[in-house]
Amino acid sequence: MKATFVKQGRRQRRKWRVRANIRRTSSLPRLSVNRSVKHISVQLIDDVKGCTLCAATTTSKAMADALKGKNKSDRARVIGAEIAKQALAAGITAVVFDRGSARFHGRIKALADAAREAGLKF
Repeated sequence: MKATFVKQGRRQRRKWRVRANIRRTSSLPRLSVNRSVKHISVQLIDDVKGCTLCAATTTSKAMADALKGKNKSDRARVIGAEIAKQALAAGITAVVFDRGSARFHGRIKALADAAREAGLKF
């Protein structure tokens, strides 16, 4: 097997393990984070209904002015505050954090801290 297939398999198993534990133990909406090399996106998902309640991403045109001139960690903080604002506007105060296959440090941690500071509980 090639090393890339092994690495992808490990990431996929880690993601399944994290999500299985979240779905098994919680009835709260899931705050799912997707991190790429350049961008970060987050969405609030209701797993019971199977729908997205709200979302924020660094690629949206509405966020372009707020993100201009910032580094990746600062952009993650802005997105975390934005998703918290949208969730509170929708009447959601408590969520469960789904980091996927990413480790909880760097941009993921910055996004989570900003969402907590803006009023989300998890």
